[in-house]
Amino acid sequence: MGSVAMDSDYGATRELSSLQKQRALYCPALPPCLQGTAVKVEYGGAATAADSGDAHVISRVFPHTYGQQLAHFLPKTANVPEAAIITQHPVVRVGVVFSGRQSPGGHNVIWGLHDALKAHNPSSKLIGFLGGTDGLFAQKSLEITNEVIASYKNQGGYDMLGRTRDQIRTTEQVKAAMASCQALKLDALVIIGGVTSNTDAAQLAETFAELKCLTKVVGVPVTLNGDLKNQFVETTVGFDTICKVNSQLISNVCTDALSAEKYYYFIRLMGRKASHVALECALQSHPNMVLLGEEVAASKLTISDITKQICDAVQERAGKDKYHGVVLIPEGLVESIPELYALLQEIHGLHDKGVSIENISSHLSPWASALFNFLPPFIRKQLLLHPESDDSAQLSQIEIEKLLAQLVEAEINKRLDEGTYKGKKFNAICHFFGYQARGALPSKCDCDYAYILGQVCYHILAAGLNGYMATVTNLKSHVDKWECGAAPITSMMTVTGWSRGPAASQIGKPAVHMASVDLKGKAYELLRQNSSSFLMDDIYKNPGPLQFVGAGAEAKPISLCVEDRDYMGRIKQLQDYLEKVKSMVKPGCSQDVLKAALSSMAHVTELLTIMSSPSYSGQATI
Repeated sequence: MGSVAMDSDYGATRELSSLQKQRALYCPALPPCLQGTAVKVEYGGAATAADSGDAHVISRVFPHTYGQQLAHFLPKTANVPEAAIITQHPVVRVGVVFSGRQSPGGHNVIWGLHDALKAHNPSSKLIGFLGGTDGLFAQKSLEITNEVIASYKNQGGYDMLGRTRDQIRTTEQVKAAMASCQALKLDALVIIGGVTSNTDAAQLAETFAELKCLTKVVGVPVTLNGDLKNQFVETTVGFDTICKVNSQLISNVCTDALSAEKYYYFIRLMGRKASHVALECALQSHPNMVLLGEEVAASKLTISDITKQICDAVQERAGKDKYHGVVLIPEGLVESIPELYALLQEIHGLHDKGVSIENISSHLSPWASALFNFLPPFIRKQLLLHPESDDSAQLSQIEIEKLLAQLVEAEINKRLDEGTYKGKKFNAICHFFGYQARGALPSKCDCDYAYILGQVCYHILAAGLNGYMATVTNLKSHVDKWECGAAPITSMMTVTGWSRGPAASQIGKPAVHMASVDLKGKAYELLRQNSSSFLMDDIYKNPGPLQFVGAGAEAKPISLCVEDRDYMGRIKQLQDYLEKVKSMVKPGCSQDVLKAALSSMAHVTELLTIMSSPSYSGQATI
C-alpha cells in the first residue's frame, strides 16, 4: 500500500503484512442491545460511591455529575415499559483523544464509535485529536473517515492519532480543552485511557457542566495494567493482550530454563501499582515464583525478607537437583517494599525542594542515607530519576529484578561459603518484558471488547449523558450475552490521601479507584493453591502465540473467568427472582405461602434498609 502525506504521518495509510490484512477484514459482532438504529435505555437508581464514607467529599467536588443514574442499554425486543427509546439521531460532531499510555485495542474503540456514528446518521463526524491531549489543547485534529481507519482495524498501537505524556488537570489545560471543543463545535468528547485519564475526564465533565459547555464527556476503560476494575468494569481493553503476549514470552523463557538447567531468570513485568498482569501471567504460564506487590505490602516484607524467600526456594529446588527457575516480578514492587517506598518519598520530597540530583544523596536523613549507600550504584541512579507526572517513580526505569538477582546471588554465595547450601553456583539472567507487548496486535477478545465499547459511546451520547464511562459486563460469556451500559465516573471514585514529605498534611482528593489484586479473591486463591507445585514441579505451561482464529482465539483472562463480576447480570437475576415471587404470591395463594413470603420479604427489606443507610460501614465484596 502507498502512504498518505499528513502532518507527522498521523492517520497515514500503512503497509500491512498478509496477517494484518487478514485481521483488518474481521468485524466484531454486536450484542443484541447494540443492534438496530434505535437506542433503548433503562435507567437505574443513582450510582453513588462504593465507599459511603467518601460520598460527601466526592459530591462536594462534583456537584453537577455525582449521583447520576446508572444506564443499561436494552435490545429492541426487551419488555421494559419504563425504558426510554431514542429514535431521532441528529447530526453530531464527536471528538476522540488517546490519553495515557498506549494499550492494544485502542484503535478499535475509535472504529466502533465511527461505525455507530455513521450507522445512525451518515452526516455525523468523528474528529481525532493528534498527539494526545497536547493535540486537544492545540486544536490539532483530523477527521476520521473509512479511509483513515482502514489500515488500523484490529491493529496494535496508538499511531493513528498518537499520544504524549497526557493529563487534563490544570486550570489552563481544562480551559484549552474547552476552547477546542467549542471551536470545533463538538457535541461530545471521548477520552480513551486508564485510571488517571478517566479521573481527568470526570473533572472535565464537571467543569463543562458547571460552565454550561454543551460538549458531553465520555470515558473508555483502556489500560494494559488492568487496574481500572470495579462493580461496573470487569476488566480493561488491552489487559488480555498484554497478558497473552507476556505469557508466551515467559513460557519461552521457562522452556529455555528447563533445557539449559543452569539459569534463574528474573523477569520484570509492567503493572505499576497493581500486580494484575503478574498474577494473570503466572496463572497462564506457571513460573516457579511470582512476587505480588500486594502480598509484599500486606506482609510488610523488607528487601532482606524477599531475598531470603527467594534463596530458600533456590535451596529447596537444589535439594531436588534443580538449578534453574523463573521468577516474575511486577515493576510496582519497588513501591511495595516499605523501606524503598520511604526512600523514594524522601528523594521526591527533595526534588520538590529543588535539590539537584547530584546533591540529593547528601541531603538524605541518616536512615535513608544508609539504605541508599547499601544499594548498588545502578539502582541509586535510577531511584534519583525525577518522578512521573502523577508523582509516582519512573518504575519502568528501575531494575528491581536486577537488584534482587544480585542480592540473591550474594546470599547464595554466602551460604555456599558457610556450607549451609550444597548446590551449584547461582547464575541469573534478567529481563524486562514491558515495551515488547504494548504495540502488539490485540487479541480477539480485546478487538471485540474495544469495538463494542466504541459503539456504547454513541449510545451514551444519544442518551445525552455527561461524565459517564462506557461499560460492558458478562465478558467471560459469548459476545451475544454481553451486557452494555454506562456508569457515572464519579461512582467509581474513592478519596485518597496524598502528601509529600513527613510533615505534609493529608488532603482528600477524589480519583477513580485503582484496584489492586484482591488477596481474598478467587484468582489469588487459585495461585496460592498451585504455588507449591509451581515452585517444585516445573509444570511450565505455554499458551503459544496470540491467536486471532483457531485454538485459543476465544480464551479469556483466567482471573476474569474465575471471578463473578457480572453486576448487571446479577441485577437481572434478582429481578427474575422478584418476578417469580410476584407470580407465586397473588390472590388465591395459600395462607402458608403468603406468610412465608411476608416473613422473608420483611427480613430482606429490613436488612437492605440497614445496608443502604449512610452510617452502614460494612462494604460487600463485589
